[in-house]
Amino acid sequence: MYEVETLGAEIEPGSNVLLTGPALSGKRDLALDVLAEGTRRGEGAIMVTTKDSADRLLKQFAKREPYEGRPVAVVDTVSRQQGVNEVRDSDRIKYTSSPVDMTGIGIKLSSFLEAFYKDRGIRQNRVMVHSLSTLLMYSDLQTVFRFLHVFTGRIQSVDGLGLYCIDSTAHDDQTMNTLKQLFDGIIETTEDGEPTVRLANA
Repeated sequence: MYEVETLGAEIEPGSNVLLTGPALSGKRDLALDVLAEGTRRGEGAIMVTTKDSADRLLKQFAKREPYEGRPVAVVDTVSRQQGVNEVRDSDRIKYTSSPVDMTGIGIKLSSFLEAFYKDRGIRQNRVMVHSLSTLLMYSDLQTVFRFLHVFTGRIQSVDGLGLYCIDSTAHDDQTMNTLKQLFDGIIETTEDGEPTVRLANA
């Protein structure tokens, strides 16, 4: 079980949870809190970012929990797209060309999961994707759905915990309802209040 004090819940290994709410309602902060809590417990943390650079995200993470020498990693889809071409993959950060390169995102995630799960024996890994809304800006719903079907399956296969942020106000009901089928639970954030947690297996 994943103990998630931040949400006041225990979550089954292999679960994928959608964090949905309007812009600036704290989805990313909540996801980072959940990942940092796992790091304190000796679990792995992998962040897939389609909005902020890896450096910026790691600074946000460090405010919650020091990560040097610990299993914390980032798949950065942003920096190369913004023209920062001299960046190179490392043990902590791996880059894709842009958020459109979903095959690349899947490969880089798998390499981190393998490094943590197989090579370092870390059996519990928390993964955050911020944000699905960016993926939907660049690709159609069908493409994003197919990508997420594989991605969530990967999390399930290694008994991970996946957290996926989406700006609910940026997409129509059909898009939201289609994507919700892929998830084991939904956390709704609001601009003023506690998040609502609905987990199928909590």
